[in-house]
Order: sequence, then structure tokens, then C-alpha cells
Amino acid sequence: MNKIVFVDCTPELKALFDGGKLQAPEDTYINFGDPTPDEIVSLCSAAQILLVEHTVIDAQTLGACPNLKAIVFMGTGASTYIPLEWAASKNIAVRTTPGYGSRAVAEHAMALTFAAARKIAPMVKDIKCGVWQPRGGMQLEGRKVAVVGFGEIGRCYAEMACALGMDVSAWNRSPVDSPLFEPDLDKALKGAEVVSLHLALNQDTHGFLNSSRLRLLKPGALVINTARAALIDQDALAEELRSGQVGHAALDVYWYEPIAVEDPWRDLENVTLTPHAAYMTEEAYLELWKRTLKAVSEHAK
Repeated sequence: MNKIVFVDCTPELKALFDGGKLQAPEDTYINFGDPTPDEIVSLCSAAQILLVEHTVIDAQTLGACPNLKAIVFMGTGASTYIPLEWAASKNIAVRTTPGYGSRAVAEHAMALTFAAARKIAPMVKDIKCGVWQPRGGMQLEGRKVAVVGFGEIGRCYAEMACALGMDVSAWNRSPVDSPLFEPDLDKALKGAEVVSLHLALNQDTHGFLNSSRLRLLKPGALVINTARAALIDQDALAEELRSGQVGHAALDVYWYEPIAVEDPWRDLENVTLTPHAAYMTEEAYLELWKRTLKAVSEHAK
């Protein structure tokens, strides 16, 4: 039986394995696709290390893997996918691979900013429906952008915004040494015409962008989120979109994933939606695998 099991290899990673750009350690089994809990138990009953890319695995399923010593979550925000308290109680180490896709996510956030500013998604929808309706948009140069969360991704996004001539006001929960840093969150948000979220999700940041904070923005502002959906109060964002306080929301993350066919967000006019794809570039995947193997090496002795 395999000591290491990659539970849920994606098609993009599979292509890199098939093309020889990625190599797995000996005694590793790679499962392609999305396994059910029963399939995970079957695959991993003898495994000592699990590699998890995107699958939510509950304590009952993990409890059926008696040899488990470590879980490497291939990304950040492991608590969304892995029961961390249960793992700690069983002395199972949980590792993450932060920072592998900072540039990729920041570029996607900027792509969403352009798409929101120029109303690309509604115009694409119009054209595909046979409707010719040019729409005016927002020119970004000189606009105030609040960058909320100033880690690697936030810094990359801020650099691009500065290059466009935007007025960047960056807030972070801990002070940072940057001329862009604004220690007062309300001041950072006040009058911003774009806000881009780059915070980690935890008890302190759940619902962070609520109605009162959305109302600090300039009416018609753009809200960009490539971090975690629960950073935003969903009902508040929907209400501010209806009122026009938020002019457009560009989202790569959702409160429930995958987004359902009947989800009302799909029908809103003033949104741009992408399917949690911000991190998905070849460069990011290569770095992800490098960091995953480093985490594995610390537990595969």
C-alpha cells in the first residue's frame, strides 16, 4: 500500500505530471478526480501522508485512516477543508503551502478589476445573446483603491495598481513598512472607488466587509474578492449592489462552492464571476508542487 496519497489531483496538475514537468516521490499514489468519502477511505486506509488540493474531508473519513501522520493541504485556509482541532487531538500534523501563487492571484484580482471597471461580463453576455449594447465604464488611473490585507498578494496587487496610476491605500491587521500603508481601516475605505480583499479568513475576519464598511466606499465602487467569500457579509453585498452603493462585484470565491445553477448571484447584472481559478497558472502549480514536496519531506521519514 502507498505511504503517500494525493487525494484529488486536478486536470491541470495531471497535465503537468503527464508532460513530465512534475515528479512524485516513490511510494506515492495519485488519484485523479474528486473522490467520495468512501473512496478516500479505500485509497488512504494505509496512508501515512495525505496530499489534499481542494477536497473537504471530515473527521469521520480521516478517522478511518489509522496510519495517518500528516496532511499537506496544497494551499492556504486549511480550516475550510480539514478539521484542524480533530487532527491536533489525534497528533496528526497539518501543513499548508502559503505563497506559491501570490503573483497568479494578484494578477487575477487585477484582471477582475479591469473586467468590473469596463463591465466586460455584461457585454460578453449581451453579445452572446445577440444584443448590441456598448456600455461605459470606469477609467482606473487616479482612482482610489483600498487594498485590504497587505501580505504577498496584496503587495503584488498594489504594485500593479500603482503602475496604473491609482491612488493606493493599503490596510493590514499588523503594521507594515510601506508608504502605501494606512493604519486606520475606515480611512483606507473612505471614498475608495475600488476595494480588493487579500485577508486570511478566521474568526476575526469573518464578515469583515459588512454593510457599514461597504457604505464608506464611494457610491458605485467596485468590490474585488479573490481571497475567501466569507470575508464579505453576503447579504450586505447583495443589498449594496441593489442600492447602487456597490456598482459591481467581481468574485472568484463563493459562500458555497461550486456555485449552484439556481444561485441568485448567477443572475445579477452587475457581477463578474470566475470559478475559484485565481491561483491556476502553470508557474503557480510548479511552485505549489515544490512547496508540497518540501512539506512532505519533513514527515516522510
